[in-house]
Amino acid sequence: MIKYLLCWFPMLLLAILNGATRDLWYKKYISELAAHQISTFSLIILIGIYSCLVVKWFPPNTAKLALIIGIVWSVLTLAFEFSFGIMRGISWKQLLHAYNFTEGQIWILIPIWLAIAPYIAFKVISK
Repeated sequence: MIKYLLCWFPMLLLAILNGATRDLWYKKYISELAAHQISTFSLIILIGIYSCLVVKWFPPNTAKLALIIGIVWSVLTLAFEFSFGIMRGISWKQLLHAYNFTEGQIWILIPIWLAIAPYIAFKVISK
C-alpha cells in the first residue's frame, strides 16, 4: 500500500499544473465559474490517465484493493485541500463553496473521481 500512497503525490503536481494553466491561460477569457468547470474536467482527464498508468505499472491484486486505493487518494486529497486552505486563512464557507453543485460548482466530481478511477482503470486494464 505504501507505493500507492506515494503515487498520490504526483497528483498534487498534476493539480497544481492544471490550476496554473487555468489561471495563466484561459481564465482571463471566460468567467471564473467556466474556468473552474473547465479545469475540473481537465483534471478528471489527467487523473484518469494517471490512474491507468499507476494501475499498469503497479497492478493491484484485486478490484477491492483498487477501490481502496482510490478511496485513500480521495481522503488524502480532501485532507490536503482543507488543511492547506485553513492554513492559508480561507474560511470553511469559502472552502465548501467549491462543492456547491447547485451554483454550478462541480469540484465535488474530483474526490468522487479519485475514489473510483483506480477501480475503473483496474477493470479496463485487467480485461
